[in-house]
Amino acid sequence: MNSVDRRTFLQQLSLATAAITIPQYGFSRSAKADDFVEADTTYGRVKGARNDGVSVFKGIPYAGRVSGDRRFRRPAPLDPWTGVRDALQVGPPAIQAPRRNEPAPAEDCLFLNVWTPASDNRKRPVMFYSHGGGFVIGSGASVSQDGSNLARNFDVVVVETNHRLGLLGFLYLDEIAGPDYAGSGNVGMLDITAGLKWVHDNIAQFGGDPNNVMIWGESGGGAKTSCLYAMPEAAPYFNKASIESGPGVRMTPKEVAAETTAMLLKELNIAPKDWRKLLDVPAADLLSMQAKLPFVPPFIEKNKSQGFMRWNYGGFGPVVDGTVLPHHPFDPTAPDLSKNKPLLVGWNEDEHTFFAWERKDTEFTTLDFEGVKKKFEPQYGTEAGKIVDTYRKANPKATAPDIFIAVSSITMMGLGSIDIAEKKAKQGGAPVYLYNFGYKTEKKIPGSDYAMGTPHAMDISFKFNNEIPPRDGSPAKESFFGGNRPERFAASRHFAELWTTFARTGKPAAKDVPQWPAYNLKTRPTMRIDTQCEVIDNRYRDELALWRSIGKL
Repeated sequence: MNSVDRRTFLQQLSLATAAITIPQYGFSRSAKADDFVEADTTYGRVKGARNDGVSVFKGIPYAGRVSGDRRFRRPAPLDPWTGVRDALQVGPPAIQAPRRNEPAPAEDCLFLNVWTPASDNRKRPVMFYSHGGGFVIGSGASVSQDGSNLARNFDVVVVETNHRLGLLGFLYLDEIAGPDYAGSGNVGMLDITAGLKWVHDNIAQFGGDPNNVMIWGESGGGAKTSCLYAMPEAAPYFNKASIESGPGVRMTPKEVAAETTAMLLKELNIAPKDWRKLLDVPAADLLSMQAKLPFVPPFIEKNKSQGFMRWNYGGFGPVVDGTVLPHHPFDPTAPDLSKNKPLLVGWNEDEHTFFAWERKDTEFTTLDFEGVKKKFEPQYGTEAGKIVDTYRKANPKATAPDIFIAVSSITMMGLGSIDIAEKKAKQGGAPVYLYNFGYKTEKKIPGSDYAMGTPHAMDISFKFNNEIPPRDGSPAKESFFGGNRPERFAASRHFAELWTTFARTGKPAAKDVPQWPAYNLKTRPTMRIDTQCEVIDNRYRDELALWRSIGKL
């Protein structure tokens, strides 16, 4: 990948980090409850709010301090409390720009939220969600991922955490800081693992089954899920997984992470032997420095002839350190650690329109086929013409802008998802299920007449069943991405029911949806999720043959 391509890719992925937080809504900070409810935890009793048949506990601490002398280290032990602690307001998110309707970001950010039908000792499946935003922004408090409807309509327990992000979550110090900082390049992931352990120890008090836990996440949350799927410390605490529009096939090699650390120390004028000075740098200054060192994307491409790309601009994300993350999550194979854990993986059909929407980029809508080829030449060189010709032949009704979106979307999230499905299928263990989300919004990219289709991040509100008519019978409001058409309610119901059934049984199924076969290397079935769902065998056959022929899959 040449320098122009790296810049283009980085621009796209910097926008991807915003996926889950556009718009940056949060939960109401003041509880308006039908009633208050209490539950015990191993650290003390908590009080949540009950609304319309769902008990919600916000801002429960799940691990201790990560500031001061605990910066870049595993959390301090959590101190128990006496009496009843209010769990009525979300906790502060990790250090990042301020988020609307949430507390100010803070280093000490290890809090989680729980949605449950009831704290009644029933053993409901637990859906443990990792938020998107790459590895640098986001929280467990975005309104699009509110877990109330999943809990109410499908009898599951939903849990979401805040955890360390960016430089504070993924600065690799193992080679210069000694044994207390072992795993420093993955403390953000170790925070999530601590959240999973909290669930194991406490979720029965909230009506959940600690022995039936599904991990899932979108975009950066998909990449986090990919890592958890390969992490020994996480393995005892989950039973199945879903990786959505964030195929974390590969993460940062420790050699690249060490170079990034050296780059940071140089920028701060700190000698490696004086690394402890990092503990005294204000978090705001570290955040500013993080902005100067572009972050690692949610996946790292592999060049077939040169091995792993060396990202010259550094960045912060999970590190393949040989211990916490022993190897790349899905390279060269699916992790043996999770061989017997069922997996869902897939992407949205029109991922790239999200990035065009965010940038207000309408240039691609004016391109003809020759213009699309020229647009691809910096990235694909002499293969650009072959790519356009193959896509035109496979999609004879597609316009030139359609071809641009199709290629940009599958290369961003699709090829990695298929790679994961193929490797999991080859492993011969628990099944893997491949999907495409295809419901089309009528909303247009600003400044154009080009419909967004199924953009990156649109799946969040659908799979959380938050595309639903108001329960009071009032007219439905327009969805931020999903639009106004009432057909979206059926697509959301299908998506949510497939996922909650998978959480319950390890096999996705839903009413009025065809039986979903496990992915295999013969028929290669893919579930297309929409108002009407369908199973498509060997989808994108000709396009994928092209990508294999030029070494991209």
